[in-house]
Amino acid sequence: MTGDQWNKLLAVINGELVEPLPVGFIIDSPWLPGWAGMSILDYFSSEQMWFECNLKVVQHFPDVMFLPGFWSEFGMCTEPSAFGSKSRWSQDAPPFAEKIITDIQQVHTLSKPNPKTDGLLPFVLNRLKRYQSQIETEGHDIKFAVSRGPLNIATFLSDTTEFLVAFRTNPDGAHKLLETVTDFLIDWLKVQAQTFPSIDGILILDDIVGFLGETDFKQFVLPYLTRIFQSLDVAVKFFHNDAGGLVCAPYLPQIGVNLFNFSSDHTLAEMKKLTANRVTLLGNIPTLDVLAAGTPQQVKNSVKAALDSVADKSRLIISAGGGMPPDVSTENIEAFLSAINMR
Repeated sequence: MTGDQWNKLLAVINGELVEPLPVGFIIDSPWLPGWAGMSILDYFSSEQMWFECNLKVVQHFPDVMFLPGFWSEFGMCTEPSAFGSKSRWSQDAPPFAEKIITDIQQVHTLSKPNPKTDGLLPFVLNRLKRYQSQIETEGHDIKFAVSRGPLNIATFLSDTTEFLVAFRTNPDGAHKLLETVTDFLIDWLKVQAQTFPSIDGILILDDIVGFLGETDFKQFVLPYLTRIFQSLDVAVKFFHNDAGGLVCAPYLPQIGVNLFNFSSDHTLAEMKKLTANRVTLLGNIPTLDVLAAGTPQQVKNSVKAALDSVADKSRLIISAGGGMPPDVSTENIEAFLSAINMR
């Protein structure tokens, strides 16, 4: 992010009304390589192509906050690889991390990885270190420490159904896995922050949170997310969950989250009420039906409808109701921006 973008983000989080309303998108490997005309495998395997791809998008859309910005990642394989999960790669599809736990009892033999040495994590850091000066020359800074969240990682290491069933059949085992993953995740965030002193934000992505009811959320999510978001003294604490967001929204201020990206299934007004307008909302235009499959006019109509739905435009960044999906065109992004500028 540029310095101006970062200052604008902080202003919005602090409740200042910024005009025109800012636009921000979470972008990563499912969308960015295809938009830039390269394969997903090339994006991951070539540092130069990764850099050029990210540079191209920030230059083409200089008024958009792309979050977290020059994201060094290997899809869902990033964190599970540190635990020993096998990564499966293909030319034009996101990689897949194979589970390493076939029985929840195995969590007691799982050791906490070292983020400085294990899996793909050193490659994540080294890519950013090698391109840090070029990123800064272009007017951008590395501002976020980023990780998938504890439930997301846990369900890649084991299995989503088996892990969630363990909340009833073996809650001690589920907690043990979450504790190990959370301890690792905090180490990983701290290593990123120590490596890049410009970091002043955390981004945690965890859709599995949206699969839970309130009782399970309070037992199996609340304590772990609170530890994670309070592990670094940073200005921006950003949470992404584009599955069901109603269960977590009222607890976000308690956790420490001040920026939330959520599903388009929930309205801006609904989320403002649930968060007591204490959390900046990043959303919530439908991703697949509108941004990817809709016409430019449909994109404009959707943006206008979202904005018309709330009288209070404070703590609001217009975005997708989730990360940028594959196949969103330049024309649709330009239509999105024009809908904001025409207000």
